[in-house]
Amino acid sequence: MTENYGELIKSYRIKLGLTQSQVAKEMEVTPGYISNVENGRTAMSLRILMYYAKFMGITLDELVGSLEPDYKTNAIENALLAEIKKLSNKEKEKLLETIKIWK
Repeated sequence: MTENYGELIKSYRIKLGLTQSQVAKEMEVTPGYISNVENGRTAMSLRILMYYAKFMGITLDELVGSLEPDYKTNAIENALLAEIKKLSNKEKEKLLETIKIWK
């Protein structure tokens, strides 16, 4: 994973205006654990990463794609598919026409 793993985890927390204690409580870990993750002293387990992504309002794909450049393409495609699924059929048709124009 990238070297700025802890910084990225911290940036999501700060973006939502949360303290380490608030995140720790939600994740059922200690504030010290969150501090260690953010400062690069420990890595989150897959289980905690899944909870963290959900709590931050992002998909695990988005989080992993942000952390691991080799996975970024898959993460972007999955994020696009998730957003497309939220659209009405009429909106999907408009999006398809827009994409065709871009080509």
